[in-house]
Amino acid sequence: MEQCHMCFQPARTGEEGILAIKGEETKGVFSSSGFSAHIPGYFTKKYGTRSELKKTLSQLDSEINLAPYDAALGGREADLKALPLLPLQTIYSQVIHKDTVDVILHGDLVSYLQPIISLQNEEIFGYESLLRTGGGISPGELFTIAQQTHTHSFLDKRAREQAIIAKKERIEDGKKVFINFLPSTIYNPDYCLRHTFHLVEKYGISPDDLVFEVVETEKIADIDHLKRILDTYRKNGMKVALDDLGAGFSTPEVLKDLRPDFVKIDRHYIDGCDASNEKQNFIKKVAALSDSLGITVLAEGIETKMEYDFLRAFGISLGQGYYIGKPALKPAPFPAA
Repeated sequence: MEQCHMCFQPARTGEEGILAIKGEETKGVFSSSGFSAHIPGYFTKKYGTRSELKKTLSQLDSEINLAPYDAALGGREADLKALPLLPLQTIYSQVIHKDTVDVILHGDLVSYLQPIISLQNEEIFGYESLLRTGGGISPGELFTIAQQTHTHSFLDKRAREQAIIAKKERIEDGKKVFINFLPSTIYNPDYCLRHTFHLVEKYGISPDDLVFEVVETEKIADIDHLKRILDTYRKNGMKVALDDLGAGFSTPEVLKDLRPDFVKIDRHYIDGCDASNEKQNFIKKVAALSDSLGITVLAEGIETKMEYDFLRAFGISLGQGYYIGKPALKPAPFPAA
């Protein structure tokens, strides 16, 4: 799998090897934990099994703050200085969660599809691709551990690949597929997205059928960088969407700055919208702003017929939620026969 040079490389945790922690000053905790300081600039300790390495790291984590230290794992002392350094905290997380990291890097992943319909004619507009594993790990746990182990770039890339494969194999031409992505995993759009664009070409997919959806709720520190990512998708013929409008840092002001092709109203404002003046006013505000900017509105999280009927009567273009259809390998038709 092609890798961005700025991605953290997973630590190589063989059954035996050497843990080398970079540091110049003498630390009593290292010597008391069996580390040697005979290699200038490093504290080293051999381990005979992964369990032994895990025990060493767990002991260090209980005694010191791992964050200030970088480290490497290697098979021979002679190779240590040639190996890339990783934050010691990252190595610890990767060792503790090794089974899940293996799934992220090499395990069976598949895209489930959740239908998105036109609320006005009730026809399928497209699907959102949602990542699942074959090993029973929940998506939330998978992405949380990916963040902790700095393997989220790999997971995000594999998720995009599975979504493109799902589009080729299970979604007819002319129907959109919404593909989630994390802006923080894309450092250089022209480089980091090259693999994605290659897959689109390889599978003969129309770029116009692909909608890449920003799903990060953390503060957007560099709005210009995010714009560059969205512009890179657009110049390759694809659409872009902003998720969870009204939650976290996805605000109407951000909508004006980014001007995506689609915007999803956060499910908080959809839940019970048929009976809440406050939520109706927010939906009305977003709809009016989006219309003035040429943005298509999608209401996500529709779970009741009352919500569905209100949004349809109000004139919202697209809808998604359990009332319409749950994520599945082969989603059921809507309306049900």
